[in-house]
Amino acid sequence: MTAASHFRHFDELQPWNDRQHLLECTAVTAETAEVMTFTFRSDRDNWFRYLPGQFVTLELPVSEDEPVMRTYTLSSTPSRPFSVAVTVKAQANSIGTRWMFDNLTPGMTLKAFGPLGDFSFVRHPGERYLFISAGSGITPMMSMTRWMADCAPQADVAFVTCARKPKDLLFRAELECLSAQMPQLSLGFIVEGHGPRDGWHGLTGRIDAARLALLAPDFRDRTVFCCGPEPFMRGVRDMLKVCGFDMERYHEESFQPAAAPAAEELAVRAGPGEADADTVSTVSFTMAGKEATCPPGQTILQTARSAGVRIGAACEGGLCGTCRVRKVSGEVEMNHNGGILDDEIAEGYILACCSQPLGDVSIEA
Repeated sequence: MTAASHFRHFDELQPWNDRQHLLECTAVTAETAEVMTFTFRSDRDNWFRYLPGQFVTLELPVSEDEPVMRTYTLSSTPSRPFSVAVTVKAQANSIGTRWMFDNLTPGMTLKAFGPLGDFSFVRHPGERYLFISAGSGITPMMSMTRWMADCAPQADVAFVTCARKPKDLLFRAELECLSAQMPQLSLGFIVEGHGPRDGWHGLTGRIDAARLALLAPDFRDRTVFCCGPEPFMRGVRDMLKVCGFDMERYHEESFQPAAAPAAEELAVRAGPGEADADTVSTVSFTMAGKEATCPPGQTILQTARSAGVRIGAACEGGLCGTCRVRKVSGEVEMNHNGGILDDEIAEGYILACCSQPLGDVSIEA
């Protein structure tokens, strides 16, 4: 198939729909020894509609018995809407990501859910921005900066990223190119250590108030987006608080999945309108042809598992949207964390991981 055969005018295409369409891998790029970028197109003639900084959840066929769901931030920009990309790091205990490294090649297709997420300057606008990242936490910052370079090159951004060694700094060359396009993009790189052959002349150590002030003297006046390992983000939060930063202008994103809330916690969160504490509901799974009882405090997802009905799930905290299913009848109490859109709720969709039935319900699963 030639390149010309892929060409379509934009007005001939429809937005990608995660309920119907798959992602086809088109390229695999090694960024470092532990980091790869996987680029995808739609398996049909579609374009991608999302906010810079949002994420998708990929269904990875790690085993024949049960696929693994993993959530990754898009490192690509919606200003180039014909493909999307995720840049991922394989940790020592990685399962899904390691499978991608070892098995995912151009031409393969994956089921994906999303995009979703509020970690975007579009949702949290400011006059000036400070992006602080460590390791693969740079990916949402790259998505936002790539969009700005294409669509708002006068944006005022201080971009600070940290790594263990100079060779671990992701997208350094591209960022230096983007700074030529964006006159108000200032770059700051910090590494924990370096060798004599690295030719490093920048800052070393770990980020603190003194180093941050050198790279972004006006950081107190900026809107901050931070992403990286939890200890890193905790350190940044504490540092900014000590410096008197207005934390209402601080936003962070974590790659670690949220812990599934306990049934007791969900029962408390349900609040007014929840079913009577002694009521046992019946959940009907229409596609599986099964029914199961749901005791008080149990979610639709927990009930599905007890009945042997498979509903895909990743974060299990109402964030990623992977467990979205359509409610055919009945009412539920849903306490999500942004993993579902208002128009999806209006269409009857719920997140199984954080929905408790208020009486008998039927679910399309």
